[in-house]
Amino acid sequence: MIPYPIMDPVALQIGPLSARWYGIMYAVGFTLAWYLGRKRASRPGSGWEPLWVDDLITWLVLGVVLGGRIGYVLFYDLSYYLDNPSDIASIWRGGMSFHGGVAGVITVCWLYGRRIGKNLLQVGDFIAPLVPPGLFFGRLGNFINGELWGRVTDAPVGMIFPTGGPLPRHPSQLYEAGLEGLALFVILWLYSAKPRRSGAVGGLFLLGYGAFRFFVEFYRQPDAQLGFVAMGWMSMGQILCLPMIGLGLFLMLRPTGVKA
Repeated sequence: MIPYPIMDPVALQIGPLSARWYGIMYAVGFTLAWYLGRKRASRPGSGWEPLWVDDLITWLVLGVVLGGRIGYVLFYDLSYYLDNPSDIASIWRGGMSFHGGVAGVITVCWLYGRRIGKNLLQVGDFIAPLVPPGLFFGRLGNFINGELWGRVTDAPVGMIFPTGGPLPRHPSQLYEAGLEGLALFVILWLYSAKPRRSGAVGGLFLLGYGAFRFFVEFYRQPDAQLGFVAMGWMSMGQILCLPMIGLGLFLMLRPTGVKA
């Protein structure tokens, strides 16, 4: 068993104002996306202007936050929020859905693409390699908060989380950080270094994230209010990954001339 390194979720406190590690992780993720985006836009023949990246990242922040929150409300705890609609806006209490965030990002990409004369697939291909670093730091934020821990285990990697009961659990946040963050970033960055047909890079992101997340869900504790939602073993996260995997495969393997 590995001791869980307990950290104060509040990184800095000045009077009534506080900066939490989780929020800092989000800020670091978006800052890296901006830096990497400008780096990609500066490549010869990229077809992108670095200034476009500044505007796009700003709108993506809004898309991630609104989409992530709405997705959590709809997919994970709708009955509660129907009874307590005033809590929908209480993002600081937790509750963000990655799959909802993807929907928000897709909406932003489509709208911003129309503004700069690019279609959804072109914008998606550009931003796909920028996303995994944010996922990496976001999962570190979950780990610091001691939330979204894994299932009970007797493996040597087990940790006892302060809010997870007395038994060791998989540090599934770190599994996700390693796969959805580091591994997916390397795969996408290398794959996108050469010209690919439209939609292929974005498709690889959807396929890679969906497959990694589906796998890690076998080690992650299902949400208490939902449990397993299909066949007695599938979690909501796995259900939501299936259309991502299917769409990713379609974008990568569709015959030439078939429009997405």
